[in-house]
Amino acid sequence: MPELGHMTEGEAASMTGLAPVSRDSGAMRGRRMIAGGRRALRHVLFQAALAAACHNPALRPIARRLKEKGKPHKLVIIAIARRLVTIANAVLKSGTAWQHRACP
Repeated sequence: MPELGHMTEGEAASMTGLAPVSRDSGAMRGRRMIAGGRRALRHVLFQAALAAACHNPALRPIARRLKEKGKPHKLVIIAIARRLVTIANAVLKSGTAWQHRACP
């Protein structure tokens, strides 16, 4: 994805197909789902998010918190994948190495 680092985090999520797409019509509100973007990249990010949810010290607490709220497993993994894209975009945009800072 050569555009990474030159776009906003929402645009990066859309390019990878990890942004939620609404299915609303009038007063009806449908479920949000992911669609579009680059399918092969989305599949790779899904696999990376599976590992990151268990082993990345910055993303593990986020995954745990979402699971404790009762969110479905796939939603948790997609949320982690979107954060991976956001982190990669920020690192490339700033040109500095990523440093994990513990949240209070």
